[in-house]
Amino acid sequence: MEFGTLAGRFAEIEATDADLEIQEQVADLLGEASALPTTARFLLGRVFPAHDSRTLDIGPQLCYEAIARAAGQNVSATDVEDRLAEFGDVGDVASSYEFGGQQGLGAFGAGGRDALTVAEVERQLRELAAASGDGSQETKLDLLFGLFNRCDTEEARYLARLVLSEMRIGVGEGTVRDAIADAFDVPVEAVERALQVSNDYGLVAERARDGGAGALAEMHLEVGRPVQAMLAQTGTVTDALADWEEAAVEWKFDGARVQVHYDGEEIRLFSRNMEDVTDPLPEVVDALSSALDAPAILDGEVVAVNETGDPRPFQAVLRRFRRKHDVAKAREDVRLEFHAFDCLHADGEDLLQRPLVERHDRLGSLLGETRSTRATKASCSRTHSRRTRRASAGRTG
Repeated sequence: MEFGTLAGRFAEIEATDADLEIQEQVADLLGEASALPTTARFLLGRVFPAHDSRTLDIGPQLCYEAIARAAGQNVSATDVEDRLAEFGDVGDVASSYEFGGQQGLGAFGAGGRDALTVAEVERQLRELAAASGDGSQETKLDLLFGLFNRCDTEEARYLARLVLSEMRIGVGEGTVRDAIADAFDVPVEAVERALQVSNDYGLVAERARDGGAGALAEMHLEVGRPVQAMLAQTGTVTDALADWEEAAVEWKFDGARVQVHYDGEEIRLFSRNMEDVTDPLPEVVDALSSALDAPAILDGEVVAVNETGDPRPFQAVLRRFRRKHDVAKAREDVRLEFHAFDCLHADGEDLLQRPLVERHDRLGSLLGETRSTRATKASCSRTHSRRTRRASAGRTG
């Protein structure tokens, strides 16, 4: 599919107000897309799956410079910023210029206007994301200029939004989820479960197209691939006991959410936003490496504590998460503990759909009844209500 065709479909979707009509348009687009995984991600303003830690690392200023370079010698990044103040949307700014006549390292051919494909845009953006080290910013600028230089006005609008993760066409994750189900005639529940274990709309769309509901059912959690954190739902004890004959109550710690992935050899830690935070938290890695003897995915909370083991304020945890250098010194200043409260996967078996009682037992068998990296009573109940409600429908406890 040419990128111009995709940009045209994005424009049609953006111009539509009714949610159901938007969903129908997205479903039609997915059903026709040749570069299906890329199209599904681009709809959400993503180049990489949500679980992938790679980023384009393009700030607004670099984007403005690329637009200015493609727009001509008499246009500066300041001019682009001035138009942004007037228009309010970087896509509208990009589409206000005529591109295609500039020459340089990123230009292709005379005038630079051979048609872009969706696959080529993705490839170039991945190459851009991979640029690192000395000169990487200039490399990124050259690549981005080359893309803009080959864009018509509509393509430029959506390329600018894509590189700054500001797609803004009225399509959210729920729309893409339901559109995948409609496009490939699979139950939306099957799509939702597959998204839960993969965090990749592109992969799920491809599996739904190629193998239907059966292929989605074969998708599982993968150690090393983080999943989105499930959040608590507000409620009361009365509400909980009305739904279940038993309810679990645990301590809530004021810490930072961490997902643990152990593949049998290596521990990796991910934050609530699925960022890899393994390096800043070496004592958590050490403690879990000693405690775990089988592959597992755990959900829990990292808490800062003082010399007597009492919790410290949340800000102390943040200082550790943000530390990239001199981690040893930070470890001396802020001591951390990990408290597990859920087991999502154990020794090759996914547990997301199992009742909390069973997951609780598996967690205890992995870490002991404390479920903590020190001998104190464990953990946090932040996610229990939602996970239990999903996993235990029609059950008690």
